[in-house]
Parts: sequence; structure tokens; C-alpha cells
Amino acid sequence: MKTKFAAITLVLASGLIAGTPALADVTREQVKTELAEAIRTGDMLAPGNRGLRLNELYPSRYPAKQVQASLTREQVKAELAQAIRAGDMLASGEQSRKLNELYPSRYPAKQVQATLTREQVKAELAEAIRTGNFMISDNGQKCNEAHPSMHPSV
Repeated sequence: MKTKFAAITLVLASGLIAGTPALADVTREQVKTELAEAIRTGDMLAPGNRGLRLNELYPSRYPAKQVQASLTREQVKAELAQAIRAGDMLASGEQSRKLNELYPSRYPAKQVQATLTREQVKAELAEAIRTGNFMISDNGQKCNEAHPSMHPSV
């Protein structure tokens, strides 16, 4: 029973793979060269259930992958200089706080970008006044809660 099921599964899987358009354009020689490259670099799954590749399991046996830097040396230097000027560097010690958080008077204040336009803020204020959706006391009570007759529910 198992053999019959395995055979049917194998036939169906091979039919799906053969019919895949991504594999239709690959020649036998290309597959051979890709396999040789994967063997050379260790980019093949290691035996077992770990799910690791050979180059992850045995890194000393395979050449290290070349990592491309996304920033140039000058860009990194410029970012470092900006971080030093703005105090965005971690302070020494175990606090894990930035210098501009520990000593805010030594560094320029960060500029905050407004996300709403002046007209949008005015429209929101008018809506809050109309519906009574604003605080009237320190205990967190809103106007529409304190005076429900003045603000009918919308």
C-alpha cells in the first residue's frame, strides 16, 4: 500500500515539476553548473532534520560569502559625524541611553515635523467643540460627558 501511494505521489510531483514554466527554460548544462556551484560553496541542505545548509553547519570547509557594503566609507563617516553632533551615540555605562537623552542641554533639540496641516487642525478643533469631545477638568472628564444636554450624541 505504501509503495503504491509513494509511486502515485512521485508521478504527480514529477508531472508538476516538469510542467513548471520556470524550469522549462533551464538546460541540463545549466542545472549541472548550478549544482557544481552549490556543492563548491556548500549551499546545499545538510543531511538530517536540522534544516541547515552545509556552509552553515561547517563554515570552515567552504569559502566565505562576499558581502557587498550598502554604504560607502564616506557615507558612513558622514553618518557618524552627524550622530556625534546630534548626540545620537550611546553613553558609556549600563544605562543604554543616548547622550542627547542624558545631557539634552549639550545638543540641539530635534525638529519635529507636523503631520497635520493648519487647516486640518482647525477642522479637528471645530469638530471637537461641536461634539464636546474635549477635556474640561483635570480628572479626565469630557464636556459631552459632563453636559450631555449641550451635546446631543452624533
